[in-house]
Amino acid sequence: MILALAILCAIIWIGLIFFHGKFWQAGPILRPAEAGRTHMDIAPHVTVVVPARDEADSIQPALSSLLAQDYVGRLSVILVNDRSTDNTGALARALPDPHNRLTVVDGADPSAGWSGKLWAVAQGVAEAERQCADGSGYMLFTDADILHAPAHVSTLVAKAQTDRLHMVSEMVELQCESLAERALVPAFVFFFALLYPFAKVNNPKDKTAGAAGGTILLRRDMLRQIGGIEALRGALIDDCTLASCVKQAGGHLYLGHSCLAKSVRPYPTAGDIWRMIARTAYVQLRFSPALLVLTVLAMIVVWLAPAALAFLAHGPAQWMGAATLVVSLCSFMPTLGRFRLSPLWALALPFIALFYTAATIGSAFNHHRGKGVVWKDRAYTEAIPNDGRALEQKSRRA
Repeated sequence: MILALAILCAIIWIGLIFFHGKFWQAGPILRPAEAGRTHMDIAPHVTVVVPARDEADSIQPALSSLLAQDYVGRLSVILVNDRSTDNTGALARALPDPHNRLTVVDGADPSAGWSGKLWAVAQGVAEAERQCADGSGYMLFTDADILHAPAHVSTLVAKAQTDRLHMVSEMVELQCESLAERALVPAFVFFFALLYPFAKVNNPKDKTAGAAGGTILLRRDMLRQIGGIEALRGALIDDCTLASCVKQAGGHLYLGHSCLAKSVRPYPTAGDIWRMIARTAYVQLRFSPALLVLTVLAMIVVWLAPAALAFLAHGPAQWMGAATLVVSLCSFMPTLGRFRLSPLWALALPFIALFYTAATIGSAFNHHRGKGVVWKDRAYTEAIPNDGRALEQKSRRA
C-alpha cells in the first residue's frame, strides 16, 4: 500500500509538471514597453469602475494613481461608494481632478439576488453607459486598494489591441512584508496558478477560464454580448465567473502577472490570511461536501504524502517519495522568486498546504453553521453556481 501511494504521488506530479499548462512557471508579465506596439493616437475610450466599501485608508492613493494615468485616449474613472460607513466618498470627492476624469456615485443597497460588490459594479457600468451611450471602448474593473503605475492603462489596452483580446486580466503584486505574508501569500498565487494555469487560460482552444479581480480590462461590446454585469449578479467569485462567461461566448482571454499594479491591503497575521481563504474556498467547491472530501484527499496526496513518505517510509517508497517531494518543492521556487523570497521558504510548502487545507475545511464549517461568506459586514449564506450564467443567492446584513 505504501509503495502504491508513492507511485500514485509520482504519477500525479509527472502529470502536473508536464501536462498542466506549466503552472509552476513564473507566468507572463506585461511591461510598459509593449504599449509602443499599438497606435495609441487612436486609443479607445476606457472607463474605470472602482467599487469601494469602507476603503478610507486606501481610496485616495488608489484613485490618484488612476487619475494620473498617462493614457492618451479618453479616460473616465467612476468610483461607486458602496454604502460606506466611513468617509470613503468624501475623501474621493476631495481629490484634485485636473483632467475632469472622476465621477463619484453613491451606491444603493444591493437588490435581491446580487452580491454587494457586483451590485456596486453594475451601478458603475450604468453610469458609464450614461456617459458614453455608443458602447465602444473598454471597461477596466479594479479594486479600491490597488495602486497603478502611470503606464498601466496604456499597457493593458496595448495588449488587448495588439493580440485582439476581449479581456485582459492581471494578478497584481500582493503585500508580502509581515512574517505571515511571506509564509502564506506566495502560496496563494501558486495555488491559484495550479487551479487556473495561465497558459491554459490564454489558450483559446482550452476551456479553462480564469481572471484576477484586481485588474480586468474588458471590451464593452463583449460585456453586452454576455448579458452585462447582470449575468454574474450573485457570483461570489466574480472574476473567474466573468472569465468563464467571456470564454463561453467565444472571447479570447489573457491572464498574467502585473509589474505595474500593487495591492496595498495588508494581511499582517495568519488569521487574516485564514479569513481570506475561508471566505470563498467552499464557494469554489460549489458548496459540495463530496468535492470538499475529494479536495482534502487531493491535498494530502499531492502535498503531504510525499513528505511523509520521504521521512517515514523505507526502501523504494521512501526514495520515490523523496524524489517527488523535491519536485514539488522546486515547483514553488519560481513563485518565491517573484516575491523576492529565499528558496528556503519552499521547505515549508507541506505545512503551508496543510494550512490552506484546514482553511478550506473551515470555510465549509462556516457555511454549514450559517455564517457563509462575510465581507465588509455583509454575509452571503447561499449561492448556486450555474456555470457562468446568472447566479442566485440570498444575502443579509451580518
